[in-house]
Amino acid sequence: MHATDSIYLLAADAILLIHALFVAFVVFGLVVVYIGHGLSWAWVRGYWFRIVHLICIAIVVVQSWIGVLCPLTTWEMQLREKAGADSYTGSFIQHWLQRILYYEAPDWVFLLVYTIFGIIVFASWFIVRPIRKRTGKKSK
Repeated sequence: MHATDSIYLLAADAILLIHALFVAFVVFGLVVVYIGHGLSWAWVRGYWFRIVHLICIAIVVVQSWIGVLCPLTTWEMQLREKAGADSYTGSFIQHWLQRILYYEAPDWVFLLVYTIFGIIVFASWFIVRPIRKRTGKKSK
């Protein structure tokens, strides 16, 4: 293995880590919103936390509906191929669900799951309303 191959693999692993953190944020972010609501944690109503969370799942849902692979998956696969390592086909979630759970499903199943999850995240805006703090000063 050449030094450049190691750099490509390191970069691919870094993207994989970022991707895993993204997925964890989307999944556990929703769980934390509902748990935090039940436990009266004020921070789960934070506007910026909630808007970033909503945008993240919206990106996933839109990509799946238009049939576009996540750019993180594409970049990771390209870097692994440049390093001469094995890559995978399909989406990040499909690949890791198959590896971890030995689960296979048609694309429409993942599309349905992403969409339902996105609807639940959207519904959380009405169930656990975000609060946007006003920082403006009052005029005299």
